[in-house]
Amino acid sequence: MDALLGSLTENELALVRETEPDRIAGLDEDALIDLHNRVRRARTKYVKAYRRRAATRVEEAGGRGKAHAQNARRRYKAEIFEGLLAAVSRQLSLVAQASAEAYEVERLKADPPPAAPKRQKAQKPAPQLIDRRPNSPDLRKRAASTRASGKRRQARKDSRS
Repeated sequence: MDALLGSLTENELALVRETEPDRIAGLDEDALIDLHNRVRRARTKYVKAYRRRAATRVEEAGGRGKAHAQNARRRYKAEIFEGLLAAVSRQLSLVAQASAEAYEVERLKADPPPAAPKRQKAQKPAPQLIDRRPNSPDLRKRAASTRASGKRRQARKDSRS
């Protein structure tokens, strides 16, 4: 990992240092969102660079496998920033969840929920009609006749093969 970090620029190293667990633990939600955006942009930059360079090197190298090895530095940088993004995302989700819970407690203190009304007898829901077609004997016979003629037609086709 140290060899990978040695290949980063000073700005990239500063971003890596900002994502250390003890540093991100003290950040508020807005600062974490800002850090998340910066890390995501860096990750996207190196993922795009890796993919573009790999695509151009396939023809030069004579195959994807050979081009894969030649593009290791960009791949490692993308991997580093992917891990950093995951760490910042986890911390952001924890802070956002805590913030949501604090807002809920605050809302409940300001406006307590109304007392539960007395229970009334539950009314049965109206039955749902699935088939809304008219149901007269004549229409049932006609539908059955149509189905039967269709099956006879299909049987004739099947017997020809």
